[in-house]
Amino acid sequence: MYYPEPIAKLIDSFTRLPGIGSKTAARLAFHVLRMDEENVVEFAKALVSVKRNLLYCSVCCNITDTDPCRICQDKTRDPSCICVVQEPKDLIAMERMKEYNGKYHVLHGAISPMEGIGPDELRVSELLNRLTDERVQELILATNPNIEGEATAMYLSRLVKPFELRVTRIAHGLPVGGDLEYADEVTLSKALEGRREI
Repeated sequence: MYYPEPIAKLIDSFTRLPGIGSKTAARLAFHVLRMDEENVVEFAKALVSVKRNLLYCSVCCNITDTDPCRICQDKTRDPSCICVVQEPKDLIAMERMKEYNGKYHVLHGAISPMEGIGPDELRVSELLNRLTDERVQELILATNPNIEGEATAMYLSRLVKPFELRVTRIAHGLPVGGDLEYADEVTLSKALEGRREI
């Protein structure tokens, strides 16, 4: 089907987003066309702002607009415990339950040989640097309960053995194959309570 060039470019742009096929992209593009100009400009500014104004925290590797991030700057948080998550959205899911008061470390992925992702593509070296701080006593491995998350957790547990830390894994109150970002607060809370050493 023929679309005028501006609509065709917008549809093409939307199809680059995960989970957006050509029909959904066309619906979104035509929705944007119906929006008033002020809202479209605000939407465009928000997209540009995400790329220009966000960076990675130099401590925990989370996305932030300040460096270090607000969690790393928070003196009331427990520095003896670091919770390792795969993605920034997983950190947000953990924060939603409002029961964990330690620090975090974001790996930005999981080990997946099938996709060509090894430990060198993750933020593992930054994590190891943080473990030289004598205040750190426990590492909670909160990677997703799927094959990649389990492989990453096992790899990290072996890698950090020389640091003589307590290494725990969140309990499997989360469904196997699920993602932290979709879990409710009660499930996450139970998973955190039932973590175990590995």
